[in-house]
Amino acid sequence: MTNDIKPPVAAPAGRKRFWKQATIVPAGTGYAVELDGRPVKLPERTTLAVESKALAQALAEEWQAAGKEAGGLFRPEDLPLTRIAGSMLERIPNQREGVIESLLAYAGSDLLCYRAENWSDLSSQQKERWDPWLAWCKKTFGAKLAVSGGVMPIKQSGAAIAALRKTLESASDAELAVLGVAVPALGSLVLGLALLHQQASPEDLTGCATLDEQAQMQRWGEDTEITDRIARMGRDVADAGRFLILLKQG
Repeated sequence: MTNDIKPPVAAPAGRKRFWKQATIVPAGTGYAVELDGRPVKLPERTTLAVESKALAQALAEEWQAAGKEAGGLFRPEDLPLTRIAGSMLERIPNQREGVIESLLAYAGSDLLCYRAENWSDLSSQQKERWDPWLAWCKKTFGAKLAVSGGVMPIKQSGAAIAALRKTLESASDAELAVLGVAVPALGSLVLGLALLHQQASPEDLTGCATLDEQAQMQRWGEDTEITDRIARMGRDVADAGRFLILLKQG
């Protein structure tokens, strides 16, 4: 038997909470999360430990809160910061090149590069909200991305892809873990990088990424499926942004 505690495998109804107190303890150059005095272990048996005390405390707080409602059951969704930390500690170091390639793939299909038909209200909003981000991407990373007025795939230049690859290769494991949540949620590598560089709030970036959905609901009325999807996106982006801020607090 082992005293190590591992994050749960996904289950439809969740798992029963089995601890009373989540705390942090010094561990090496950082802090580890313990449940009733036993360390939390990630799937590859890495201890859940981070250098930032603020982040460690937030990790412990989400474990402390998990399962206190819903009949004492908790699910992986209750532990979003742990998910990002697990990626930082295990997935990125073991699969760094694959993670970079998966993120870079969004540059070829970046949300900001595909626009509605010209002269529509949505097209005007996209130009107003999205063009500045593409200009920021070019200025900051040297990556000029092409824009299409339809849904047909466009091929970005080799120079733009190379510049973005260089940017991702220079990122830390923690930064790649943040991007690994934000970029798929937003459908945009550019907006993910904007979050990473704290150029806008998670709320603003979520709003920017959902112009099409907002326009659709303005025309046809509110749709709970769409509003739920936007809410999930907002939570994911907010979690990634919060992880980044806590990490930097030390």
